[in-house]
Amino acid sequence: MNFDDYNQLTFTRRDNGVLLITLDRPEKYNAADEEMHTELARVWKDVADDPDTRVAVITGAGKAFSAGGDLAMVERMSGNYEHVSHMLTEMSDLVYNIINCDKPIVSAINGVAVGAGTVAALLADVAIAAEDAKIGDGHVKLGVAAGDHAAIIWPLLAGMAKARYYLLTGEMLTGAEAERLGMVAKALPRDQVLDEALRVADTLATGAQQAIRLTKRSLNNWLRAAGPTFDQSAAYEMLTFLGPDVVEGYTALREKRAPQFPSAR
Repeated sequence: MNFDDYNQLTFTRRDNGVLLITLDRPEKYNAADEEMHTELARVWKDVADDPDTRVAVITGAGKAFSAGGDLAMVERMSGNYEHVSHMLTEMSDLVYNIINCDKPIVSAINGVAVGAGTVAALLADVAIAAEDAKIGDGHVKLGVAAGDHAAIIWPLLAGMAKARYYLLTGEMLTGAEAERLGMVAKALPRDQVLDEALRVADTLATGAQQAIRLTKRSLNNWLRAAGPTFDQSAAYEMLTFLGPDVVEGYTALREKRAPQFPSAR
């Protein structure tokens, strides 16, 4: 499998069939624009089809894992039915391609992870976070419903009470708090995160491959069972991209002020 046609993801092959995938837009804190979003959605099918890959590790270049959706992309989506419809399909592909990838995925959450970046961070089979990483789903602060991955995984990881709190308020939590809540497997000092993720990947890559993959497949039936909930949340997110609140949301971000949403006036 040739990964040379990717522009915003870079790939490093390591021993034992471990493939390191890096979100590589550090000047934008790895925020996902349309190109990165497309690449994130399709890479998991390529990982599944690649005979030389046993385990994938995903991390971010520089100081961040991913700072969510690129604000310019959000502006282009707002009120644009065709763009929103395409993104709905691609968002579903991103979530289900991760779930259905038969090979284990390990995330090394080396810094802030919000929005689209959190999809790969938290849907990974093993998530390892920096203790001081900031993790969250800020959709409601932008004026859109929490779609992406939130409804399918947050209640399973953190429980419904915490999922409701963080998704309804849009507040962030640290990697240390995420570990306490059970949202990530481990939280470590930032400079240890990638090394530990690669160590775990080596363990998985040198283990019994069919046993590990079939165990993943069984566990992910919990996520497949929640598929209708995700589908609804994704549709609701895209619906709210066609309303007025998102315009105020991204304008307030541009102007670095608190939003005054039309629906709350």
